Amino acid sequence: MDGWLHCALVTSLLHRLAPLLTVSAMILALTACGDSSGETVTIYSGRTENLVGPILEDFTEQTGIEVEVRYGDSADLALLIEQEGNDPRADVFLSQSPGAVGFLQDLDLLAPLAPEILEQVPEGFRDPQGNWVGFSGRQRVLVYDSRELNDADLPDSVFDLTDEEWKGRVGIAPSNGSFQDFVTAMRVSEGDDVAAEFLADLAANDAVTYPNNSAIVGAVGRGEIDVGLVNHYYNFRFLEEDPGHPGLNHSFAADDAGSVFIVTGAALTQGAADDTDAARLIEFLLESDAQRYFADETFEYPVAAGVEPAEAIPPVDLEAVQAIDYEALGGGLARTRELISDSGLDG
Repeated sequence: MDGWLHCALVTSLLHRLAPLLTVSAMILALTACGDSSGETVTIYSGRTENLVGPILEDFTEQTGIEVEVRYGDSADLALLIEQEGNDPRADVFLSQSPGAVGFLQDLDLLAPLAPEILEQVPEGFRDPQGNWVGFSGRQRVLVYDSRELNDADLPDSVFDLTDEEWKGRVGIAPSNGSFQDFVTAMRVSEGDDVAAEFLADLAANDAVTYPNNSAIVGAVGRGEIDVGLVNHYYNFRFLEEDPGHPGLNHSFAADDAGSVFIVTGAALTQGAADDTDAARLIEFLLESDAQRYFADETFEYPVAAGVEPAEAIPPVDLEAVQAIDYEALGGGLARTRELISDSGLDG
């Protein structure tokens, strides 16, 4: 029996039998319960604290399993796990995207997940080798300033953003993991030469660089740029805080490289291969309460438990996006970053 379940049963039983037990007996029982959950689960999270912190607190509250979280950039945390080798401090790696978990998978630093965990999501949202599982998804879109542009003014393809008419008007976040996964997906679908040319053309067209998606959406809202390449949910967060925010999302054609659907990944490190508490955490992220949280609180697409997206989020054809080769998307992170750097867009 898993430690968290054992603890819950013991606690329930103690409530019923409290009048019949001595104080010492209750202390012994609770001590045994506490020991059953094992050590604290250590998490390296490429998702920021405001995105996953509340659900991790819920996990501890519901299971009694404590967590210790180190937040940072997904790629940087993956490199840290690489440095730690076969004895990593992290038990669980939560990545903003498959790129970083694919990097670790290529190094054989991830442990396989149980089939009952993997089977909770469609095949397109889990690693074919069983080493990571997606727990939410984001689609790439073009956020635009509705004061200056209408949806009809915007291109069907992301490649059109390198045209002269968009010179100095496009915001990107080249150091951000989701942008790097977008580029990796383009490499997979179009080839390295096309991706390299696209990046070079963006640089030549004076694309404006920002540190992250939020900064791009904020810049659109302030009128600094007209459009920006982001994940879909960032603009919805701005609109929730300020209904007068002028940013709106534009979707590229469904088969365009600019509309790639990217999942967040959860994985066990090799050091946590037999850690039932760490596996329980990943399982928790796929349950209905957590999936509802990602849908309603962070405006992402839930991918498990049959949960629907938030009402404000446009539907996405998950059957279509499952055709993306996520295994290939996960690999090649180093090469993608090299192409971005070579283009001059690594500011």
